[in-house]
Amino acid sequence: MVDWNLAVATATRLVRPGPEVSRDEARAVVAELRRHAKSSEEHVRSFTRMGTEETHDTPVLVVDRAGWVRANVAGFREVLKPLLEKMKDRRGSGPGGAVLGAVGGKVTGVELGMLLSFLASRVLGQYETFAPATRELPAGANGGGRLLLVAPNIVHVERELDVDPHDFRLWVCLHEETHRTQFSSVPWLRDHLEGEIQSFLGETEVDPMTVLERIREAAQSLAGGRPEGEDDDGGRSFVELVQTPAQRDILARLTAVMSLLEGHADYVMDGVGPDVVPSVTEIREKFKERRQRGASRLDQALRKLLGLDAKLRQYRDGERFVRAVVEEVGMDGFNRVWTSPNTLPTKAEIAKPADWVARVHRKAD
Repeated sequence: MVDWNLAVATATRLVRPGPEVSRDEARAVVAELRRHAKSSEEHVRSFTRMGTEETHDTPVLVVDRAGWVRANVAGFREVLKPLLEKMKDRRGSGPGGAVLGAVGGKVTGVELGMLLSFLASRVLGQYETFAPATRELPAGANGGGRLLLVAPNIVHVERELDVDPHDFRLWVCLHEETHRTQFSSVPWLRDHLEGEIQSFLGETEVDPMTVLERIREAAQSLAGGRPEGEDDDGGRSFVELVQTPAQRDILARLTAVMSLLEGHADYVMDGVGPDVVPSVTEIREKFKERRQRGASRLDQALRKLLGLDAKLRQYRDGERFVRAVVEEVGMDGFNRVWTSPNTLPTKAEIAKPADWVARVHRKAD
């Protein structure tokens, strides 16, 4: 169904080269990122009151853009395996199966590679939740997660923003270490997310003709057109276009969880920052402006199509939720959010933090 090796080869060939650095400078950047990742552990644990030194047993990898691609393809293969098996079983049935067979795994691999090449130059860091457990990539105690820091992208952005590079690298590590702390300190979180994702994929319409039709709609949405006689889709992303009605509730829950995780990381990054990152105010202002400004018109169109604009809203809405709850009930009160899946905020509660406080605190108390 997907030629994964071709996806890696395509992305590696198409991804833009990173910033020019000497070999000695590259080594220094890698070493500093590793030091900052280590020092961030205690900063984040102390501020969030989550986890212990023993829970931080997942690996930290400093990678280049090609390394990020390979890591994410490995993760995609794990997460998408049930869906691709389901589609493979149906490929030979009906006229749609012949179409998908003609398209083939190589075309899909090229398309996936193109998307990964776009993303590989933009991600600064990532806690890869669904990393496969292999000898080369050891599994952590909570299911094989690993922290990736993409060195060339971090250097590129710190130069673009014209900020202190040492402060910026620590600032990025604080955000990503928060994600590592979330998953290493909350044992049920990874399985919960994977269950929601598999439920979402399980509801996917696997008829090949339907999938091709949704891709056509997505392309027309990006171009600003729509099939004759159909209502305007309102500029929805590809993710929104391919979902079925049964998936909307699942997606709402996933959106709420991702808003919580990203907002919590931003809140911690800014909360710890003043004590350990001298130029944090300047970095935050310039980085926020960069997020809002976006890049080229094509870049903005691709962000919309891929749903990346929704991810930017998650940072903003989630950070507001965390800040409001901590102000109301303190950090220990906020940490009740990690008790079980039932204490996670809903999408509506992300927008109205007081409703979460009322449901989780006042009823419990």
